[in-house]
Amino acid sequence: MRKTLCFYFQIHQPVRLRRYRFFDIGKRHDYFDEYVNRSTIRRVAEKCYLPMNRLIMDIIKHYGENFKVSFSISGSALEQFALHTPEVIESFQELAKTGCVEFLAETYPHSLASLSSTDEFELQVKRHVERMEELFGQKPVTLRNSSLIYSDQIGERVAAMGFEAMLTDGAKHVLGWKSPNFLYTNAANPKLKLLLKNSRLSDDLSMRFGERGWNEWPITADKYARWLNESAAESEIVNLFMNYETFGENQSAETGIFEFMRSLPEYIFSMTDFEFLTPKEVVKKHQPVAPLHVPYPISWSDEEKDITGWLGNELQTEAFEELFKIQPRVRALNDQALDKDYWRLQSSDHFYYMRTKLFSDNDFHRYVSPYETPYEAFINYMNVLSDVILRVEDMEKKRILVDEKDTDKEESPVKSKKTTRTPQKKSAESSAKTSKKVDDKEKKVKSKH
Repeated sequence: MRKTLCFYFQIHQPVRLRRYRFFDIGKRHDYFDEYVNRSTIRRVAEKCYLPMNRLIMDIIKHYGENFKVSFSISGSALEQFALHTPEVIESFQELAKTGCVEFLAETYPHSLASLSSTDEFELQVKRHVERMEELFGQKPVTLRNSSLIYSDQIGERVAAMGFEAMLTDGAKHVLGWKSPNFLYTNAANPKLKLLLKNSRLSDDLSMRFGERGWNEWPITADKYARWLNESAAESEIVNLFMNYETFGENQSAETGIFEFMRSLPEYIFSMTDFEFLTPKEVVKKHQPVAPLHVPYPISWSDEEKDITGWLGNELQTEAFEELFKIQPRVRALNDQALDKDYWRLQSSDHFYYMRTKLFSDNDFHRYVSPYETPYEAFINYMNVLSDVILRVEDMEKKRILVDEKDTDKEESPVKSKKTTRTPQKKSAESSAKTSKKVDDKEKKVKSKH
């Protein structure tokens, strides 16, 4: 039986916040930096999305259905493409028509909702599936959670939602002696199949490709094909999972990354017995070898492969808890503008900007943050969230008044109007207290690192 090579690319762009100060709370609701968002999307589209999509289309035209890849594109990225670079969506639609590309489901805003106890995770995945059908004519059967976050419990939820497969990382502390180059199942529900990232071979491209000080530099297509052969000598599958921005953005065109990718299929076909398959095809072809027990969430981030990049300190935990505390109230109001802002605030990037742990991944993520410090990121985010909470309280107050007026009309036209007491607006006060506490938290968190 031929061995399998599975290429998967993540595409995500957060909607970035503008500088939102304490004195803006309660006065303005324009939270997002439209200039930075527009310029970022256009830059990355020109450097990565458009040229790489053209390259993949050229390879598909040359090799036909022998070459296949898969993508997951966050809803926040799609919204910004529609606003600023609609040609990017069109290029993905052209790829979809080839039948050689699988589009995966994920949380619509690339969120951490799977780590909350709310129903937000299911709502966001459902909306993302609908968007994939609308744009690309595919109903995803494979799910990729934000940054490959996974646990037994999350996998059980995903299986209950009807998905056939899920992607995650081949974390060493979970695998132990086992290899990531096989198909596994969820420990609680074996119907859900698990594809695991081969971290070394994936990161050779996404992290180390242009690193001239690396003892394996430069990576050539024939050298990489040999590595693939060696990695799969006694296994079945090699899953290469990475950010799409690897091509042209994180690894610039000057590194030769595009030429490498263009020539790679030729060496794969001539030097190995691999075939390219998408995740849903991997699941159909291969049999799982064992359940994978993952009691605590893992991800593809940092050396630890856990969730501490997003929820590793008190700042992140407080922001996360306050965000999801209001979820039932936001959903009950069913206001389109509020829902949109609330989803945008759920992007995992906002929490990653607050990280205080030592940088790893070759400082790969350091330049991504628009803030000077994690504490600045926290204050800015909490100011915005405080205003959202005030909006929720105000809308609830108005709804109560409307309901009481309707009730009064139904019960008695001459009935005196009740006086409604509304909750005090604690959000601004909370934000002020948060600002005062942040210095103490900074000292406390720093002492741990």
